[in-house]
Amino acid sequence: MNDLTLMSKNLWRKPVRTILLIVSITIAFLILTLMLSFNHALNNVNTLPTRMVTLSKINFTESLPIAHYDRIARTEGVAVATHMNWFGGYYQEMPRGFLPVFAIDPETYFQVYAEDLQIPAAQRDAFFNERTAMLAAAPVAERFGWRVGQRVPLRSNIFTNATTGADTWEFTLVGTIPTPAGSSQTGSVLIHYDYYNETVTFGRDRIGWVPFLTTSAQVNDRVANAIDQRFANSQDETSTQDEATFNKSFAAQLGNIGLVITLVVGAAFVAILLIVGTTMALAVRERTKEVGVMKTLGFSSDRVLRMVLGESLLLSFLGAAFGVAAGAGLLSVLAAGGGGGPQISFAPIVTLWAALIAMALGLVTGLPPALQAYRMRIVDAFARR
Repeated sequence: MNDLTLMSKNLWRKPVRTILLIVSITIAFLILTLMLSFNHALNNVNTLPTRMVTLSKINFTESLPIAHYDRIARTEGVAVATHMNWFGGYYQEMPRGFLPVFAIDPETYFQVYAEDLQIPAAQRDAFFNERTAMLAAAPVAERFGWRVGQRVPLRSNIFTNATTGADTWEFTLVGTIPTPAGSSQTGSVLIHYDYYNETVTFGRDRIGWVPFLTTSAQVNDRVANAIDQRFANSQDETSTQDEATFNKSFAAQLGNIGLVITLVVGAAFVAILLIVGTTMALAVRERTKEVGVMKTLGFSSDRVLRMVLGESLLLSFLGAAFGVAAGAGLLSVLAAGGGGGPQISFAPIVTLWAALIAMALGLVTGLPPALQAYRMRIVDAFARR
């Protein structure tokens, strides 16, 4: 019988206690997996060094006059510009049917985001030529069972359709957009700005933000300064930033993700640290006489220390493995179901973080009782009741 077998038998001598500890650790690592994967998805969207975005200086939700777009497009150093509006869309009901619907100018949008809009030419042409056409990310279409050619009613929680007096617009799905990991179009639904602009009851001739490509990454700062200075002291001042910064500010609308991860995961691990540490200390105390017997039979203090510490590490890694596996499984189910936001998949970096944290958890909770067993003298072990 080797040390690993002895550690395993000691660990499972009280199955209910061990199972409850593993479940606790599993839940903590499940939370860790979901949080880190979510953060990874938000911070790993494909960006171009020459792609920048101009938006209102006041707030992300403030709109700009359409005239700003024309002036930005003519700015020296801007290769091509487009514009986007947030539609506030959903399908059937909120919040389950939430969708990031953007009203765009098709031709310029396809130039600015060419690398993420690899769709058949027939679908592209249909979208360009039909005012009520709509493109949807492939996972979104799969989620709702939409088929190309289908008329899809979308509702807005912001705007009202001036034509019907309702909050619903009907669009024809003319194509789907493949969205591999990191695609800027993940979860998106695209509609025509002109059609949207003519039918809304307020906010006409206003745009949300202006993405554009510069002629070279070296001119980014100069172009940004030129645009913002042009609209300085006007009624609609602007803030121009690179795409990566814009994506982070967009994600910040959901809150400080890094702080949430730290607080939630940190609180879970502190609680588990106390539980596992206390339990391991009690377990060693329960086996005081057994430790004395082992040392009497020739087990060295070093070997006893390794076995007690090994139990803690084994418990920690078992819980971590189950937690990461459960998180990966849940994320795959969510990804298969599609959705209206960033496509969140299991981030491989989670495995490394989980292993490091499991190691730290096992050492911190196992070292005090292991040292207690290491220092225990045979005579003291048999003297205790």
